[in-house]
Amino acid sequence: MRLTPPELARSALEAAPDAMIIIDGEGIIRFVNRQVFALFGYTREEVIGHPIEMLMPERFRTRHVVHRGAYLAHMRARPMGQNLELYGLRRDASEFPVEISLSPVVDENRTLVVAAIRDVSDRQRIQRELIAARAVAEEARELADLARESADRANQGKSRFLATASHDLRQPLQALALLNGTLRRTVSDPLLTEALAQQEQAIGAMSRLLNALLDISKLESGAIKPELGDFSVARIFDEMHREFSSVAARNGLTLAVEATDACAHSDPSLIEQVMRNLVSNAIKYTRSGGVTLRCTLLSDSLVRLDVADTGIGIPVDQLPLIYDEFYQVGVSANTSRDGYGLGLSIVKRIVQLLAVKLEVDSQVGHGSTFSLLLPAAARQVSAASSAPAEDLTDSALAPDGRRRPTVLLVEDDPSVRDATRMLLRVEGYEVIPAASLDEALAAVCSGERPDLLMTDYHLGANQTGIHVITALRTQLGVPLKSVLITGDTSTAVRGLAPDPHLRVLSKPIRAEALLSLVREFLAADLPA
Repeated sequence: MRLTPPELARSALEAAPDAMIIIDGEGIIRFVNRQVFALFGYTREEVIGHPIEMLMPERFRTRHVVHRGAYLAHMRARPMGQNLELYGLRRDASEFPVEISLSPVVDENRTLVVAAIRDVSDRQRIQRELIAARAVAEEARELADLARESADRANQGKSRFLATASHDLRQPLQALALLNGTLRRTVSDPLLTEALAQQEQAIGAMSRLLNALLDISKLESGAIKPELGDFSVARIFDEMHREFSSVAARNGLTLAVEATDACAHSDPSLIEQVMRNLVSNAIKYTRSGGVTLRCTLLSDSLVRLDVADTGIGIPVDQLPLIYDEFYQVGVSANTSRDGYGLGLSIVKRIVQLLAVKLEVDSQVGHGSTFSLLLPAAARQVSAASSAPAEDLTDSALAPDGRRRPTVLLVEDDPSVRDATRMLLRVEGYEVIPAASLDEALAAVCSGERPDLLMTDYHLGANQTGIHVITALRTQLGVPLKSVLITGDTSTAVRGLAPDPHLRVLSKPIRAEALLSLVREFLAADLPA
């Protein structure tokens, strides 16, 4: 059946999603659609013929009569009460926020107004929630900024503390190690010799534990920042062979290194530390046979470094535990320990820091293989170009018999300075002690011409050993051979530019290793 225009208009109003109300010039309700019941709770019969003010809270009614008159005088389609909060009143006397649009209609000389009313409770609730969420997010952002600033300050504080602790804790150990070396060169009584040998072992154990604990602390605090670059795997393998071949031989083991020309991309110093811990562990847990280092190029972009041993192996149920601090395979809590179980814990932290992968394959009674997977280098690097500055082999070279070489020793700690001075003098060197850069310069300016400069890295008055080396070389006008001894493993030390006239040693260093380096360094023929 075809609808007439009035019927079509009524049907459209009934189908509208909003509550539609038509009032006359007196504000009397003349029409409502079915949405009015859903919104206000009134039936059609309960509102038709009543003032529109019945649908609003009583506090607004008097004011609304005035506004209604003003609207009838200047009718146009517009929102009602723009920038005002409008509320409707339900039949149960509850209030709710509304949004109202007004449109004038002229019908047979009558003035009518159509009001479209929408419940905006959900919208306002969402807006409130968004505002609250934004406030929470802003507060969280501010708290995060504060936490980040606090964490940065804490990390900087940790870094400063660790640098200081690393230096200060190693100083007395350095003094003990050097005094031990001096005494062993001056006593002949078998009982004293045995006591000093045991003392040396105790000092070595203390040094290893201190180094491990400081390494873990630095890794956890973020004080160590990776310095990525391409490097020769052979250079690291050669270093491991120089350092551990004699250790393996003393244990009746072989340390085999397979030749490789592969190059990897990572932090070579940290990778060397990982390999050092893995090789040390392999030797420790191998009773017979040996340890093998090999490198495999898995693809153009991936290199694998293996440390394989024929040791006791690791039970499957203990594999998840081997990276825990102080955990040792097959060692109960009340048993004497060989080491402290910190090596693999350090390895795990370095691997995580470098974002590389470490795998382990082990069978009880047949040995273990630890595999380090690294990105391949983008270019070829020769082993010689990345060789370390110092060589700590136990050479038997003697100082020049015709003249006692002179060592200018710069150390601000009196105990370490005296211990080093005594060791060098017992070995036959002339020693010029100095506590600062000024004292060292004064000695040179007075006519002293040292053959070797030996300086601590951290000195007083914000001076470093680098300042001493630079100043003395400038004063003398020659690239003076220099030994920098430090307990600091920060980037500043690790990142020193290559210098053939410089050797860097980490505290605490054994007396034999120090003297060996001095002998070889003094005998070395270096470019001018």
